[in-house]
Amino acid sequence: MTESIREKIAEKLALLPDKPGCYLMRDSQGEVLYVGKARSLKNRVRSYFQKGHGRTARIDRMVGRVYDFDTILTDSEIEALILENTLIKQHKPYFNVRLRDDKQYPYLKVTLEDEFPRVFIVRQPKQDENKYYGPYTNSRAVYKTLQFIRQAFQLASCKLQFSSTKLLKKPCLYHHINQCLAPCVGYISPEEYGAVVKEVCLFLEGKHERLLKRLEQMMVDAAERLDFEGAAKLRDQREALLKMMEHQKVVSTEKIEQDVIAFVQEKGKAVGQILFIRNGKLIGEEHFLVENGAEEAYAVALSELVTQYYEEAAQVPREILLPAEIGEPEVVEEWLREKRGGKVSLLVPQRGEKRRLVEMAESNARESLKQMTQRASDERAAALEGMEQLQDVLDLPALPERIECYDISNIQGTEAVGSMVVLRDGKPARDQYRRFKIKGLPDEPNDFLMMQQVLRRRLQNGLDGDAKFLPMPDLIVIDGGKGQLSAAGMVMEELGVQLPMIGLAKREEEVFVPGQSDPVDLPKHSPGNHMLQRIRDEAHRFALTYHRTLRGKQAVVSMLDQIPGVGKTRRTALLKQFGSVAQMKEASEEELAKAPGMNKSVAASLYKALHEEDEAYQEEGEGAAGDGGAAYLPISPARAAKESRASETMETLLPKPGGGREDDGEERSGDRPSRPTVDLLTSNVIGRREPRRPSRSSWK
Repeated sequence: MTESIREKIAEKLALLPDKPGCYLMRDSQGEVLYVGKARSLKNRVRSYFQKGHGRTARIDRMVGRVYDFDTILTDSEIEALILENTLIKQHKPYFNVRLRDDKQYPYLKVTLEDEFPRVFIVRQPKQDENKYYGPYTNSRAVYKTLQFIRQAFQLASCKLQFSSTKLLKKPCLYHHINQCLAPCVGYISPEEYGAVVKEVCLFLEGKHERLLKRLEQMMVDAAERLDFEGAAKLRDQREALLKMMEHQKVVSTEKIEQDVIAFVQEKGKAVGQILFIRNGKLIGEEHFLVENGAEEAYAVALSELVTQYYEEAAQVPREILLPAEIGEPEVVEEWLREKRGGKVSLLVPQRGEKRRLVEMAESNARESLKQMTQRASDERAAALEGMEQLQDVLDLPALPERIECYDISNIQGTEAVGSMVVLRDGKPARDQYRRFKIKGLPDEPNDFLMMQQVLRRRLQNGLDGDAKFLPMPDLIVIDGGKGQLSAAGMVMEELGVQLPMIGLAKREEEVFVPGQSDPVDLPKHSPGNHMLQRIRDEAHRFALTYHRTLRGKQAVVSMLDQIPGVGKTRRTALLKQFGSVAQMKEASEEELAKAPGMNKSVAASLYKALHEEDEAYQEEGEGAAGDGGAAYLPISPARAAKESRASETMETLLPKPGGGREDDGEERSGDRPSRPTVDLLTSNVIGRREPRRPSRSSWK
């Protein structure tokens, strides 16, 4: 830190107020290095620049890079706590203790805003009238929970637009395989459906004993009304719930909501573990890798774990058991009370049953950390083996530490795009992924010209010194056979570039090199081949996602442009007002007319056009049924039949060794090593899941 920087910081330190707030430490480039909160900004921020102040080595390194700092005043310590979590999530400071969050963890959303609520998996909860449960780090358990809800409670799972006043004409296949109550055709009233939704919420909240009593009483009432069919359905729900509860272990005699938190620092890494106990039964668990947690003081890191987790959590229990005291527990307790809307206690048990629960959580945390460490070691070894094999088989001049793969996606030449994905040391470098929109070519399928344009733009940018395209790759992988490889070779010759390049043909997974008609001898199930297939599949996914995004935008624009009176200005205003065509469909004619630039006449035309599609869909379903009375299918019969087999669903989705690419969809968490776990539905409390072969579409 230079003398001028010290003087500038000293001037700002002298002006700091003795009030609560947050502070942001910045480097010379303006990047946020660290975010913190303070009861007194004056005292806390000054402490970083005072000699002899006890700090960790990590904070010392941070202070050495500080060029400037900013402060934000708040009215209370609780506001400072909330703001700190928001700023950490926004800036992801390098020196902060953070929960590892490479993706948005899934939540279960109950759409209480709808007349007939449904349960969906979402990645980002919102502040609305719906209920959210989560977050869950175990995606597989979330899918199994959703499948159990479909089978046991039979809530609607489709995204069709309907209401009690706007019913469809025939039920879909889900109803015929007993996975839907068919509210879309009026087979159940909104009141009866709402009662089932309440049961689902009780189930998701872990209040299984209360739900059992409710189901038993409803079953008796239905039998007294001579509604034996309804009583039989309630009986089936009760039996399914009892079967699921058989695998839940009783761990506490107290019938309250508890979360048990453990935090372990070992061998330069840190992990947090949370056990969820409801009515004395352990119903689930989550664990998180805590970045920078091993270098921070235990109490500080534990406090960050608690605040960052419950900032995202959809539910806060009445009691939270901790292994040690955290900083400013009164502030955290008050903040949690506000989130829960009721009493919350932070306890540090020293003996007895509650202490035993904390020790059990700590044991699970240590085992999870051990498995994570072993998995990371295995992944590094596998990546190195794959790179060494590619260097040997392809006769590369150096180890391919940076591999780039290119793919093209289009439909008959329209909305054509290209993708570039990067492997660095065998791992995906997502920050270096690039996508290209094909320009200046005829709207006709010509993968050769498209691939040439993508590769030319990438290489030229690299040659021009564009930092976004540096460094140059050690190996280029072209998604395609000899034709695409030859087209790419012309671009290299044109630019005077010589880089190792191969083509990976999809049909037989054959690897071709320039100037050789026969594929190279790379075993199909070898680490090198698996590495090539994984990067090729990732390039395909990345290109396809971009293509679908552009195609969807074009479809929206084309649809609105066909409506009389809706031009570019009104189309832009409508999309800004409602966000999507789906939201426009849900709006009334009066609401459409209130949008900027709209009038009653154009709103009437728009409303009619938006709902003609639904009417045509119903007529098509009825026509398809014909005299035989078959139901229309909003989903494929194969998918519906597969989803009816809950015990087989997840196994069906598992990758087969040496198999082809998987379907695009939600990321599963099956790519984890064996570790102690509590499955949300069926596993024992400290059961062990068998390890499985990593999925090619999962990139950790």
